[in-house]
Amino acid sequence: MWNSLIKTVPAGFARKIREFSVSKMAKSRFEYVKSFEQSDTLLRNCWIVVRVDGKGFHKFCDVHGFEKPNDNRGLNLMSLAAVNVMQEFNEIVIAYGQSDEYSFVFKRDSMVYERRRDKLVSYVASLFTSAYIFNWGYIFKDTVPLKYPPVFDARAVLYPTDQNLRDYLSWRQADVHINNLYNTAFWNLVASGLTNAEAENRLRGTLSSDKNELLFSEFNINYNNEPAMFRKGTVLLKKKTAVADNKSLSLIVPLFDDMIGDKFWQTHPELLDGKLKQNNPLDIGGDIDHVLVQYQIEKHNRRTEGMKRKHESS
Repeated sequence: MWNSLIKTVPAGFARKIREFSVSKMAKSRFEYVKSFEQSDTLLRNCWIVVRVDGKGFHKFCDVHGFEKPNDNRGLNLMSLAAVNVMQEFNEIVIAYGQSDEYSFVFKRDSMVYERRRDKLVSYVASLFTSAYIFNWGYIFKDTVPLKYPPVFDARAVLYPTDQNLRDYLSWRQADVHINNLYNTAFWNLVASGLTNAEAENRLRGTLSSDKNELLFSEFNINYNNEPAMFRKGTVLLKKKTAVADNKSLSLIVPLFDDMIGDKFWQTHPELLDGKLKQNNPLDIGGDIDHVLVQYQIEKHNRRTEGMKRKHESS
C-alpha cells in the first residue's frame, strides 16, 4: 500500500518522503538513550531555596583589586545580579545575599519547571553568572576591567515549614556577623603592619567581645557603626515603592534589616502568607538613591520612553 501511494506522487516529493521516513527510523533507533535520564523532582508544599555561591572568589577578588574587608561595588554587583534573577521569576518571594553568595526563596506552591531540580538550579546559576558579567560595567564603569569571568555554582534545598525557612535565613545572617566581625578585625590588623599570619595568631581563640574591644581600643572603630550592609547582608524584596511625585512603582528593594527576630516578619507578613497583600507603598527614604533602585527606575523610564515613541510613530 505504501509503495502504491508513493507511485501516485511526483518523484521529487516521493524521494523526500522516503528520506524523512529513513531519518525518522534512524532517530527512533537511538531514542532509547533518553531512558537513562533521571528526573529529580522537588517535593511539593515545601519552600525551595536555591543558593548561589562563588567558586574561587578569594582569587577573583584579589585579581580585581576588591577592597578589604568589604567592597561596596562588589556587593552591589552581586545584588544587581540577584535583582535580574528575581525579575525573571515571579515565584521568588525573598532573596538574601552576603559576601559571594545569594539565596533565592521560591514559593511553597511554585511549579516553576515542574519543580525539576536540575532545570531550576542550572538556570538560576547560569542567569546569575551572566547577569553578574553583563552588569560589571554598570557598577565598575571603566575603573576596573573584567579580567576573567567569575564562576558560580548552585544547590537547591527544601524547607517544609515556615520556621525552617526562617531558621535557614537566620543561619545565613548569623554567618555574616561572625565572618564580617573577624574580617574587619583581621584586615585592620594587616593594615596596621601585621602579616596575615600574625593577624591570624592575634585573633585565634578570641570571642566576639574581644574583637569588638580590639577594634575600638586599637582602631577607634565602633563595630555597630559599620554599614548595615556589611554587618547584616542584603535582603531583596519585591515591593510597591513610593517614588517621586506621589507615584509608586513595583521595585525590588534592598533592605539591611535583622531577620533573626520577629519584627522583620511582622513588618512583611506577606512573605510567609501569600494570601496577604501589601497595603501601602513602601517608603525607602534615602535608599531611593541606592544603585539597585536607580538601575530599575532607569530601566522603567527607558521602557516607558520606548513605548511612548512607538505610540507616537504609529
